[in-house]
Amino acid sequence: MESRARIKALLKKLMNRKVMISVLALVMAMVTSGIIIKLSGYSPVEAIMAIFEGAFNGKSAIARTLVQATPLILSGLAFTVAQKAQLINLGVEGQLYLGALATAMVGSMDLGVPGGLHLIFAILVGMLVGGLYAGIVGVMKVRFGSNEVIATIMLNSIAILVANYFVSGPWKAVGSVTGQTEKVLDQVRLARLIPHTQLTLAIAVAIISCLIMKWFFDHTVPGYEIKVVGQNKTAAKVAGIQTGKIVILSMLLSGAIGGLAGGLHVLGVDGRFITGFSPGYGFSGIAVAALGAGSPIGVIVSGLIFGVIRSGSMLLDLKTDIPLTYADVVQALVIIFVATPMLITEMIHKSKRVVSAMNPSSKKGEES
Repeated sequence: MESRARIKALLKKLMNRKVMISVLALVMAMVTSGIIIKLSGYSPVEAIMAIFEGAFNGKSAIARTLVQATPLILSGLAFTVAQKAQLINLGVEGQLYLGALATAMVGSMDLGVPGGLHLIFAILVGMLVGGLYAGIVGVMKVRFGSNEVIATIMLNSIAILVANYFVSGPWKAVGSVTGQTEKVLDQVRLARLIPHTQLTLAIAVAIISCLIMKWFFDHTVPGYEIKVVGQNKTAAKVAGIQTGKIVILSMLLSGAIGGLAGGLHVLGVDGRFITGFSPGYGFSGIAVAALGAGSPIGVIVSGLIFGVIRSGSMLLDLKTDIPLTYADVVQALVIIFVATPMLITEMIHKSKRVVSAMNPSSKKGEES
């Protein structure tokens, strides 16, 4: 019981530090991006005003912001879940693609079941496909010691190319010029929250998913074991935790959430799978997770923040000469500023170990 209390206290301490780093990283990213805009000959004030107008000026703007935030929240959550077990899932984009394709195919079939059941089944199939695809990496890591970073990056390309092949060939919609599937049935489409917009119940599903994962990590044995494995894999083995199963479980959950992100986009926005539908939602999830400080609740906040930036950047591109890639600059800066303190801390620790190894006499003096 004492060891569990100590681990909880340590996790709380680390979380508070991570939140502080995230807030400072966001501030520094915005300030630095403003400086870059100024040095490029544009007005930072004009840019900020255009972003806020594009993100909050009326119901349609707010709806667009929440639509942009939905896949970002889920992709950030997918990355966070894997990160809890000290795994880096860079394959969320591929899992999102396959989940979207599977959901689109099931959603376009007439299964002869009520619309609600058909909708749930289509979403679950997308999650299953995304989860199993990520699970391959988990098995490879446990069985063969594969590096999950390299494996997930390579599987990204495979997933996207396979999906594009099917929607440009055997599963291509009849009479379509571009690579896309048939439309999903109307009974499978998600309900719109605001008429004449693309905002659907997907945003609610994304937020609820984060809350469920928060509960999962705080109140279930598997969730607790994932966190312990992430904190100290050796200690977890000594405590009797089957670390291999936890690694696979983490990747399965992470991939399922990635598949959910793709499926909700299909059922809520496009109504079908379209080649190139994702502008990099899976990769953007890295920045969302970094700013979210490893917390499912933090992911909701950071996803909304990046949703504001992405949505506002659309108007920024129309009203000013500032490029649309401004949002990508902010994302990159957030990752840099979040990672820098951790990198510096690790470098300090390593330098101390090197100095200690080079001066064994000083270490003996300290012990005596």
